Amino acid sequence: MVDRMKTVTVVVSVYNEEQALPEFYKEAKRVLNGLSWEHELLFVNDGSVDGSLQVLEKLAAQDERVRLVSFSRNFGHEAAMIAGLDYSRGDMVICMDADLQHPPECIPKILEAAEAGCDVVNMVRTKNRSAGLLKGITSAAFYKVINALSDVEFEANASDFFAVSRRVVLVLKDSYREKVRFLRGYVQNVGFRRTNLEYEAGVRVAGQSKYSIRKLFSFAVNTILCFSNLPLKLGIYAGAVTGALGFAVMIYTIWTWVRVGAPDGYATIVVLICFMFAVLFLIVGIIGEYIAILFSELKDRPIYIVEKTENINQSRAT
Repeated sequence: MVDRMKTVTVVVSVYNEEQALPEFYKEAKRVLNGLSWEHELLFVNDGSVDGSLQVLEKLAAQDERVRLVSFSRNFGHEAAMIAGLDYSRGDMVICMDADLQHPPECIPKILEAAEAGCDVVNMVRTKNRSAGLLKGITSAAFYKVINALSDVEFEANASDFFAVSRRVVLVLKDSYREKVRFLRGYVQNVGFRRTNLEYEAGVRVAGQSKYSIRKLFSFAVNTILCFSNLPLKLGIYAGAVTGALGFAVMIYTIWTWVRVGAPDGYATIVVLICFMFAVLFLIVGIIGEYIAILFSELKDRPIYIVEKTENINQSRAT
């Protein structure tokens, strides 16, 4: 009996990448056609408002190995990757972006790791020529903060360029369906045999980054809240610090009263009130963020809504 040839699914999240898609398809097919694995390119159109959908429909019409899932609106990069995992059929699934910052030339090395028995392959970025100094600093700071707060140890500079085996895909589909999520964190936390491969991010072939500083900050906050309950304990620590400070002020006030009589104390009272209210509002804000996450989960709205598909025969792959 002849063994079935293994299949790799390359999941590509697309949002306003009309100019980059033809070049990405050309480079990806050049690499994939040289593999001993069967392959499919699964593009997820995340509500693009340019001509990306038309380009993808044209590619799907001329190549049956190009599969398309198109959302009814923009649901975000993470939702697009989750949809790609849901609709994938490959024994190994590789998630990457369409701007060629995730080099298709890395795919053979990823599959070598898969053939060696790895279920999870994290692609660790060593250099990003397109990122500015501010983004590099904030990225490094983010991983230091999340590793300090969370019980999970995250690989610094790991990106949304990763690969998982079919059994990991099934775990992610069945057990990691949060509405507020950090997919690359789940991939690093799911277990199984894992390895890291280094790569140098290429220059963006066209377009510009879809993540603004505001979006990155919001993403970082949600990630910390998803993987750590330490901020909820901030009230305990703040209460202890405030209590110690209040005790010190009380001792100082008594000492001053004994030495020189009753002090004015107006400035001291104002400073203490401002400090304690600042701590109080900070804690209330943190609790509010956690409640917002709980509210999103309780509403249980869909992670994404599919408007149309191409070259996909089933509603969702299993």
